[in-house]
Amino acid sequence: MAKKEQNVHLQIISDIRKKNFKPVYFLMGDEPYYIDLITDTIIDNALDDADRDFNQTIVYGADVEISTVINAAKRYPMMASRQLVIVKEAQMLKGLDDLQFYLQKPLTSTVLVFNYKNGSLKNKKLLAELNSVGIVYESKKLYDYQLPPFINSYVTEKGFTIEQKAIAMLGDAIGNDLSRLTGELDKLSIILQGNTRITAALIEHNIGISKDFNNFELLNAFITKNIYKVNQIIAYFEKNPKSNPLIVTISVLFNFYANLMLLYFIQDKSESNIMAELKLRNIFQARDYLAAMQNYNAYKCMDIISYIREYDARSKGVENASGTTEASLLKELAYKILH
Repeated sequence: MAKKEQNVHLQIISDIRKKNFKPVYFLMGDEPYYIDLITDTIIDNALDDADRDFNQTIVYGADVEISTVINAAKRYPMMASRQLVIVKEAQMLKGLDDLQFYLQKPLTSTVLVFNYKNGSLKNKKLLAELNSVGIVYESKKLYDYQLPPFINSYVTEKGFTIEQKAIAMLGDAIGNDLSRLTGELDKLSIILQGNTRITAALIEHNIGISKDFNNFELLNAFITKNIYKVNQIIAYFEKNPKSNPLIVTISVLFNFYANLMLLYFIQDKSESNIMAELKLRNIFQARDYLAAMQNYNAYKCMDIISYIREYDARSKGVENASGTTEASLLKELAYKILH
């Protein structure tokens, strides 16, 4: 069965760094970040620099036949303990089913890696055979709620800390494009120059995301029913539509109010239990929900969820024949939420 559990890539990477290699790695899925991360780790650890010229082969699925890949995998290494064969864009490789003949007796001195992106292999028999002799890893896109832990973990591994607001800003602006997200975090870690904390101000100055006019601040304005601030941020969004798409704002609002709705049905509304129920990372998020419960009762919360769904559909053209702009839709939605 394909390995897709959260953080299972860490065990794979750990084994690779210990030089515990499998003869075949089949890395597939919709999230390229983990596929590339595991592949790069294999490249860094499988061979010494002096052995790469003769023992490292990288090919692309659209340019080779499966027979060429198999023949390369059957070669013995030259003056080294192993050789490395990598097939990038393996989803373009024709005749992949023929790999089963090689899998019956794979060469233990070869590390064969397939990068199969933008989808997953459907041949269950081949997947079972791959899994029996090697590693099959399925890389899934992260959900929105998984982004804050990912950002926090990545920054911690780099030896830094990051403000909660800064996490929200990055998540809202970049979303679950992990390659771009980690690239921006890497740039920020260089810019820090002796400091150890990534702040909202640092992100605003270096990435161009406003620390005052973003979905994080908009949500806070809704939570506290700050009508002036809500309208101020919406006006900013209207002037910068490409940086603030409505679909992202609607997603942020829906996730919050859907979670808020759940809290009306739990007995223990302590900060610690709210954190546990909603899998929150810190106590300040729990306090946001408690503040919202003071301003919105359960009936209003149900209405808000209904409004968000309605305007999500309208933003996609459903019952929006007049072609109302995204800014106008958000203004209408905000009025219904706040009144």
